[in-house]
Amino acid sequence: MQILPSLGRLQKPLLALSILYFAASLGHFAHNAEFICEYPKLPQWLTSAKVYGAWLAITSVGALGYVLLKKSFLSLGLAVLAVYAAIGFDGLGHYAVAPMQFHTLGANITILSEVAAAALLLSATLLALTLHLSGVRKDQRASDLPANCSS
Repeated sequence: MQILPSLGRLQKPLLALSILYFAASLGHFAHNAEFICEYPKLPQWLTSAKVYGAWLAITSVGALGYVLLKKSFLSLGLAVLAVYAAIGFDGLGHYAVAPMQFHTLGANITILSEVAAAALLLSATLLALTLHLSGVRKDQRASDLPANCSS
């Protein structure tokens, strides 16, 4: 069964990378929420519930991207999915607050796993968007030709 047939053979890798990023993001945010006291220099107002709430808000961006793709808004859906993936780089902000050596091994693994998965998803999404847009432009150029010409 194809969930997003309009993406052709990029459908399965894009879906797999989305699931990978979803899982890595959940792992990082869950670690963040459950071990919030172990993350150096986090603001006092930040609670476990707020961490999970932030994850839900971010994940809703990815879900919106897939809804748009399913409704055949390919360019917009891929762009929203790219934004979802780009948000995954925000985990590197932990290192702006405190250097890597001040974080636990578990924190570093979850942060870097999320960033790596985000990088893979962003790359695949931008590739899919580029291929889609180049196909759209090719179709537009062909439709601009007189009927007796071929591309």
